[in-house]
Amino acid sequence: MARTFTQWLRIVCRTTLYVCLALVFVIIYCNVRIETYANKRLYDKVEEVPHRHAAVLLGTTPKTKRGNTNKFFTYRIDACVALYNAGKVDRIIVSGDNHRRNYNEPEAMRKALIEKGIPKEVIFLDYAGFRTLDSVVRAKEIFCQNSYTLVSQRFHNQRAVFIAGKKKIDAIGYNAKDPGLPYGKKTKLREVFARCKVFLDLMVGKQPYFLGEQIDIR
Repeated sequence: MARTFTQWLRIVCRTTLYVCLALVFVIIYCNVRIETYANKRLYDKVEEVPHRHAAVLLGTTPKTKRGNTNKFFTYRIDACVALYNAGKVDRIIVSGDNHRRNYNEPEAMRKALIEKGIPKEVIFLDYAGFRTLDSVVRAKEIFCQNSYTLVSQRFHNQRAVFIAGKKKIDAIGYNAKDPGLPYGKKTKLREVFARCKVFLDLMVGKQPYFLGEQIDIR
């Protein structure tokens, strides 16, 4: 017997509900898995951070789209400076996006670090850190670091440290100050879904866009 419009509507609504519930479950699962793994490998106090030869400073733009100072950038620079000055790292890899002529995260970070007193000879630039996965893997494959300290905000470090663990890299994270809500709310919302993409990338064996010759940072 043919279904009525009302019956079809109920089927569609029920199916939509199940799909939404499944998506919510996946999002929660991915976020909980990442946080559970990463949190015991993250540090908020610089004096508690174990020594590593290199820090990997994860990139972001120094300015917002409105031209204001990006607090995420400023706080990451401050955290990296504190880490180096405390003798917790000997070298700094600044890894970010440089795929457009007028957009260069690594150079901006390098300049900011030098202005804060970091010797230029200890800073190494990774111009192909287009994504967090690229930065994490390239630190090992290009800069030959299988053990290092990631520097970013906690929410970002959680994902980066999880990726590193899945790539058999001994990474820890030093958490830069978080600007807090409502600042950066779009960034933090994107992070929720970026964590789901991590699992998809791992399933398909996603690799960095570029690798290349190794760089000695001894």
